[in-house]
Amino acid sequence: MPPQGAIVAVLAVAGLASSFMYTLVVPIQAKLPELLNASREDTAWVVTATLLAAAVITPISGRLGDMYGKRRVVLALLAVLVVGSVISAVSQGIVGLIIGRALQGAVTGVVPLGISILRDVMHERRVDSAIALISATLGVGGALGLPVSALITEHSDWHLLFWVSAGLGAVVFVMVLWVVPVSVLRSGGRFDYLGAAGLSAGLIGVLLAISRGNEWGWGSIPVLACGIGGILVLVLWGWYELRTPVPLLDLRVAVRRPVLLTNVASVGMGFALFASNVVYPQMLELPVETGGFGLTLLGASLIVMPSGLVMMLLSPVSGRMARTVGPKPLLLLGSGALIVAYAFTLVFAAEVWQILVANILIGVGIGFGYAAMPMLIMRSVPQSETGASNGLNALFRSLGTSTAAAVIGAVLATYVADFDGRPVPTATAYQVSFLVGGAAALLALVVGLFIPRGRDPHEQHPSLPE
Repeated sequence: MPPQGAIVAVLAVAGLASSFMYTLVVPIQAKLPELLNASREDTAWVVTATLLAAAVITPISGRLGDMYGKRRVVLALLAVLVVGSVISAVSQGIVGLIIGRALQGAVTGVVPLGISILRDVMHERRVDSAIALISATLGVGGALGLPVSALITEHSDWHLLFWVSAGLGAVVFVMVLWVVPVSVLRSGGRFDYLGAAGLSAGLIGVLLAISRGNEWGWGSIPVLACGIGGILVLVLWGWYELRTPVPLLDLRVAVRRPVLLTNVASVGMGFALFASNVVYPQMLELPVETGGFGLTLLGASLIVMPSGLVMMLLSPVSGRMARTVGPKPLLLLGSGALIVAYAFTLVFAAEVWQILVANILIGVGIGFGYAAMPMLIMRSVPQSETGASNGLNALFRSLGTSTAAAVIGAVLATYVADFDGRPVPTATAYQVSFLVGGAAALLALVVGLFIPRGRDPHEQHPSLPE
């Protein structure tokens, strides 16, 4: 077996590549209608397609990994990323770009699968630190990738963004193939195709209602049809999953108290993270005359970037703390740091350095919180359920980020003032956004207080040599 440090390093790079896909198109998002000769509502699907694909594929890929081998599924997802990147790179129109971005979204499943691989191959004393590092990549990739995307966009054609992501995916594919060992722990059984179809249909309906509510109207027939229809499908899916011999997701495991509460807290953590990703860059980039700081996209991304560095630096600390005090205090500490960050910017948001301090606090919060959640999950599920359970946890984080995009978008669109003939968010919009982001972090903190401490008797770590 390759050195365990090399396995961790490769899976960390895979996680960085996965999270980079979320900020890949941020520098060109506002220009897409002009670049693609399409309406703004149509170009919004470039982001929505990635979101929907990630939410659907992540829990399904987790189950496939448990059944057929986690490394094999990681390689498949990376191959899909490369294909999607090439399609996007050669596309001149909106349809090809949407298809390519949807395929890129599939790579989100790499992170929970990577965490599950670590549990299979790492020594028990090292696994917490390794998990903390891989978890940190969920925020690090986006924070570090944003200035890279901005730099490419400012000095080259936007298609180069996707050639870079294709090259990155190909390099990571070779690294995983070379270093990560073949999975030997398999759950067996037959894949639940009907369960996968039902989960996909239900999630797409709910997420479409959440992500498109601002544009379609929250009381419109399409939003109500998608939202209510999606919920009904998920209810029927849950009924079916409880009665099928080999379900896609074992809901009896998912409703165990520590698993359920961790997943609910994940919604709050995901919301708090994405709210900061939306609000702070907008504040930094808006003209000074409107109450912003007038920075370029590259300048704003450099102010946001330290949050990712903090997440990375905290990963070994998170691992040591998890071994000594357990992951629950990490989740509480992370939620508390997020609350402090939003409270700080409610009072201090007049200077660029104050936004920098807030982003560092966000990095502390996400660094601890995201490290804690997969540890809590894997202390509460059997070995055969790690891939699916981590995929479900990633899905709940995605629900948080999707909801944040819709809610914060609605807030910023509601409290506006006219500037040179276009609406821009006012100071009130940002204050309300900070309050909402802080409330999401408070939800994670309160829910986290009720998560049981200690390992669940169902969980057993394999006996592996050091």
